Amino acid sequence: MKDNAKIQHLVWTGLFTALVAVGTMIRLPIPMSNGYVNAGDAMVIVSAFLLTPFWGAFAAGVGSAITDMMYGYFIYVPATLIIKACMALSAGAILRACRSSRPKTGAVLGSLCAAVILVGGYFGYECLIYGLAGALADLIPNTIQGIFGAAAGTVLFYALMRIPYVREHF
Repeated sequence: MKDNAKIQHLVWTGLFTALVAVGTMIRLPIPMSNGYVNAGDAMVIVSAFLLTPFWGAFAAGVGSAITDMMYGYFIYVPATLIIKACMALSAGAILRACRSSRPKTGAVLGSLCAAVILVGGYFGYECLIYGLAGALADLIPNTIQGIFGAAAGTVLFYALMRIPYVREHF
Protein backbone atom coordinates (compact mmCIF):
# COMPACT_ATOMS: atom_id res chain seq x y z
CA MET A 1 0.00 0.00 0.00
CA LYS A 2 2.85 2.36 0.77
CA ASP A 3 4.31 1.93 -2.73
CA ASN A 4 0.92 2.75 -4.24
CA ALA A 5 0.82 6.01 -2.25
CA LYS A 6 4.32 6.91 -3.47
CA ILE A 7 3.33 6.27 -7.06
CA GLN A 8 0.19 8.38 -6.67
CA HIS A 9 2.26 11.18 -5.16
CA LEU A 10 4.71 11.09 -8.08
CA VAL A 11 1.84 11.10 -10.57
CA TRP A 12 0.25 14.12 -8.88
CA THR A 13 3.61 15.90 -8.85
CA GLY A 14 4.03 15.24 -12.58
CA LEU A 15 0.51 16.47 -13.26
CA PHE A 16 1.09 19.68 -11.30
CA THR A 17 4.42 20.23 -13.07
CA ALA A 18 2.52 20.09 -16.37
CA LEU A 19 -0.25 22.35 -15.04
CA VAL A 20 2.29 24.94 -13.92
CA ALA A 21 3.93 24.83 -17.36
CA VAL A 22 0.60 25.21 -19.18
CA GLY A 23 -0.50 27.99 -16.81
CA THR A 24 2.77 29.78 -17.45
CA MET A 25 2.13 29.55 -21.20
CA ILE A 26 -1.09 31.53 -20.76
CA ARG A 27 0.14 35.07 -21.29
CA LEU A 28 -1.79 38.03 -19.94
CA PRO A 29 -2.02 41.22 -22.03
CA ILE A 30 0.16 43.30 -19.70
CA PRO A 31 3.29 44.70 -21.36
CA MET A 32 6.69 43.99 -19.80
CA SER A 33 10.11 44.99 -21.00
CA ASN A 34 11.87 41.69 -20.17
CA GLY A 35 9.44 38.80 -20.36
CA TYR A 36 5.72 38.23 -19.98
CA VAL A 37 3.03 38.26 -17.31
CA ASN A 38 1.33 34.86 -17.09
CA ALA A 39 -1.23 32.78 -15.22
CA GLY A 40 1.30 30.20 -14.02
CA ASP A 41 1.71 31.69 -10.55
CA ALA A 42 -1.84 30.67 -9.69
CA MET A 43 -0.81 27.06 -10.38
CA VAL A 44 2.41 27.59 -8.41
CA ILE A 45 0.26 28.47 -5.39
CA VAL A 46 -2.14 25.57 -5.94
CA SER A 47 0.71 23.07 -6.27
CA ALA A 48 2.27 24.46 -3.10
CA PHE A 49 -0.98 24.04 -1.19
CA LEU A 50 -2.04 20.62 -2.49
CA LEU A 51 1.32 18.85 -2.63
CA THR A 52 3.92 18.80 0.14
CA PRO A 53 6.10 21.94 0.21
CA PHE A 54 9.05 20.04 -1.32
CA TRP A 55 7.09 18.45 -4.18
CA GLY A 56 5.12 21.66 -4.74
CA ALA A 57 8.45 23.46 -5.08
CA PHE A 58 9.62 20.86 -7.59
CA ALA A 59 6.44 21.21 -9.68
CA ALA A 60 6.54 25.01 -9.54
CA GLY A 61 10.21 25.41 -10.38
CA VAL A 62 10.47 22.78 -13.09
CA GLY A 63 7.12 23.60 -14.71
CA SER A 64 7.92 27.31 -14.93
CA ALA A 65 11.49 26.72 -16.12
CA ILE A 66 10.27 24.39 -18.89
CA THR A 67 8.06 27.16 -20.23
CA ASP A 68 10.90 29.68 -20.16
CA MET A 69 12.96 27.20 -22.21
CA MET A 70 10.11 26.62 -24.66
CA TYR A 71 9.66 30.37 -25.22
CA GLY A 72 13.39 31.02 -25.60
CA TYR A 73 13.90 32.93 -22.35
CA PHE A 74 17.02 30.89 -21.57
CA ILE A 75 18.59 33.66 -19.52
CA TYR A 76 15.67 33.38 -17.06
CA VAL A 77 15.65 29.58 -16.66
CA PRO A 78 17.97 29.38 -13.60
CA ALA A 79 16.25 32.28 -11.86
CA THR A 80 12.79 30.98 -12.64
CA LEU A 81 13.65 27.51 -11.36
CA ILE A 82 14.90 28.89 -8.04
CA ILE A 83 12.37 31.71 -7.56
CA LYS A 84 9.28 29.63 -8.35
CA ALA A 85 10.53 26.75 -6.19
CA CYS A 86 11.11 29.16 -3.29
CA MET A 87 7.65 30.64 -3.80
CA ALA A 88 5.98 27.23 -3.55
CA LEU A 89 8.19 26.02 -0.71
CA SER A 90 7.41 29.04 1.45
CA ALA A 91 3.69 29.17 0.59
CA GLY A 92 3.24 25.47 1.29
CA ALA A 93 5.18 25.62 4.54
CA ILE A 94 3.20 28.63 5.81
CA LEU A 95 -0.14 26.99 4.95
CA ARG A 96 0.87 23.78 6.74
CA ALA A 97 2.06 25.70 9.79
CA CYS A 98 -1.32 27.47 10.07
CA ARG A 99 -3.61 24.77 8.65
CA SER A 100 -5.00 23.42 11.92
CA SER A 101 -5.57 26.73 13.67
CA ARG A 102 -6.14 29.33 10.92
CA PRO A 103 -6.17 27.75 7.45
CA LYS A 104 -7.51 30.77 5.56
CA THR A 105 -4.97 33.05 7.19
CA GLY A 106 -2.23 30.57 6.33
CA ALA A 107 -3.30 30.43 2.69
CA VAL A 108 -3.39 34.21 2.36
CA LEU A 109 -0.07 34.71 4.16
CA GLY A 110 1.56 31.93 2.15
CA SER A 111 0.33 33.42 -1.11
CA LEU A 112 1.48 36.91 -0.18
CA CYS A 113 4.88 35.59 0.87
CA ALA A 114 5.16 33.88 -2.52
CA ALA A 115 4.30 37.16 -4.27
CA VAL A 116 7.01 38.99 -2.33
CA ILE A 117 9.54 36.29 -3.27
CA LEU A 118 8.52 36.64 -6.94
CA VAL A 119 8.93 40.41 -7.00
CA GLY A 120 12.12 40.47 -4.94
CA GLY A 121 13.67 37.50 -6.70
CA TYR A 122 13.16 38.79 -10.21
CA PHE A 123 14.14 42.31 -9.19
CA GLY A 124 17.44 41.05 -7.80
CA TYR A 125 18.11 38.82 -10.81
CA GLU A 126 17.26 41.54 -13.30
CA CYS A 127 19.52 43.98 -11.44
CA LEU A 128 22.36 41.53 -12.06
CA ILE A 129 21.68 41.02 -15.77
CA TYR A 130 20.11 44.34 -16.86
CA GLY A 131 21.17 46.80 -14.19
CA LEU A 132 18.92 48.86 -11.93
CA ALA A 133 17.07 50.60 -14.77
CA GLY A 134 16.13 47.33 -16.44
CA ALA A 135 14.98 45.84 -13.15
CA LEU A 136 12.90 48.90 -12.31
CA ALA A 137 11.14 48.63 -15.69
CA ASP A 138 9.68 45.26 -14.65
CA LEU A 139 8.94 46.07 -11.02
CA ILE A 140 5.29 47.07 -11.55
CA PRO A 141 4.44 44.23 -13.99
CA ASN A 142 6.09 41.70 -11.64
CA THR A 143 4.08 43.12 -8.75
CA ILE A 144 0.87 42.77 -10.79
CA GLN A 145 1.84 39.20 -11.66
CA GLY A 146 2.57 38.40 -8.01
CA ILE A 147 -0.72 39.83 -6.76
CA PHE A 148 -2.72 38.13 -9.51
CA GLY A 149 -1.04 34.79 -8.87
CA ALA A 150 -1.55 35.03 -5.11
CA ALA A 151 -5.22 35.95 -5.41
CA ALA A 152 -6.10 33.53 -8.20
CA GLY A 153 -4.14 30.68 -6.63
CA THR A 154 -5.79 31.11 -3.24
CA VAL A 155 -9.27 31.33 -4.74
CA LEU A 156 -8.62 28.29 -6.95
CA PHE A 157 -7.28 26.32 -3.98
CA TYR A 158 -10.41 26.97 -1.92
CA ALA A 159 -12.64 26.17 -4.89
CA LEU A 160 -10.83 22.85 -5.34
CA MET A 161 -11.11 22.08 -1.62
CA ARG A 162 -14.91 22.05 -2.03
CA ILE A 163 -14.57 18.91 -4.16
CA PRO A 164 -14.85 15.84 -1.89
CA TYR A 165 -12.04 13.93 -3.65
CA VAL A 166 -9.61 16.83 -3.25
CA ARG A 167 -10.57 17.32 0.41
CA GLU A 168 -10.01 13.63 1.17
CA HIS A 169 -6.75 13.17 -0.72
CA PHE A 170 -4.92 16.45 -0.24
